[in-house]
Amino acid sequence: MSNIKNAFQNGKAFIAFLTAGDPNADKTVEYILEMEKAGADLVEIGIPFSDPTAEGVVIQEANIRALGAGMTTDGVFDIVRRVREKSRIPLVFLTYLNPVFHYGYDRFFEKCGELSVDGIIIPDLPFEEKGELAPAATAHGVDLISMIAPTSKERIRKIASQAAGFLYIVSSMGVTGVRSEITTDLGAIVKEIREVTDVPCAVGFGISTPDQARQMAALSDGAIVGSAIVKIIAEKGGQAGEALAEYVSKMKAGVCAAREAQKSL
Repeated sequence: MSNIKNAFQNGKAFIAFLTAGDPNADKTVEYILEMEKAGADLVEIGIPFSDPTAEGVVIQEANIRALGAGMTTDGVFDIVRRVREKSRIPLVFLTYLNPVFHYGYDRFFEKCGELSVDGIIIPDLPFEEKGELAPAATAHGVDLISMIAPTSKERIRKIASQAAGFLYIVSSMGVTGVRSEITTDLGAIVKEIREVTDVPCAVGFGISTPDQARQMAALSDGAIVGSAIVKIIAEKGGQAGEALAEYVSKMKAGVCAAREAQKSL
C-alpha cells in the first residue's frame, strides 16, 4: 500500500526533487534526510538518464554529472535502501521509460516494492499507454503518478479519474526550470480534477520562491520544487546540506501559510 497519502495528511504538502548521484550517492542520501528534517513531506528522486526531454538545463546538467560519476539504476535503488534504514518519508521516482524498460518492468517494480518506493512519475509515458506498466506497478504497491499539463484540457477528467498517489499538475508549457511568473489558470484545472477524484494534486514546474509555493499550494494540495533545489546542489556540491535545509524550510513555510489561510476561511 502506497505511503503517499501520508505526505498530504496535514492538508498541504511540500514536495522536493533531487537527482540521484549528484554529486554522489552518499550526499544524495544525506540531502534527502536533510530535506525531510527541514520539512519536506515527500521526496522525488530523479533516476539519471541521458535524454531527459522534460527537463531544463539545470536538471539536464545534474543528470550528466550523476551519470559521469557512475550512477546507475541499481545505484539509485541502493540510495533508497540506505534512506529506508533511517526514514519512512514517502519516496517517488521520476524517470523516463527507457531505464525502466531496460531494467525490465517486473524486475524494476519488484525492487521498488522491496524498498518501499511509493510511486513513479514517467514524463514520456503517454497516459493512453500506461497500461503496459500499470499491472507490474500495482502488483508491487507502486503508484503510477499521472501528469496533467495545460494542454490536457480535453483529457483532464479522464486522467484524473484514474489517478493514483497524487496528480502532478504542470504549471507551464515547456521544460522544468525556475519561472518568474506562472500564468496558467491552475484553478480551473484543479476544479476539473475535483469533480472526478479526491486524489491529492500538487503543482510543479517553475516554482522557486516561498511566495510561489504559497500561491500554488493555495490552489492545490501542494507545491513541487526541483530545479531550484538542484541548482543549490550544483553550486554547493558536497557542502549543500545547510543551504538545502534553509531553503526547504522557507518553502515549507510558504506551503504552510496557504494551509493556515485556508483554515481561516
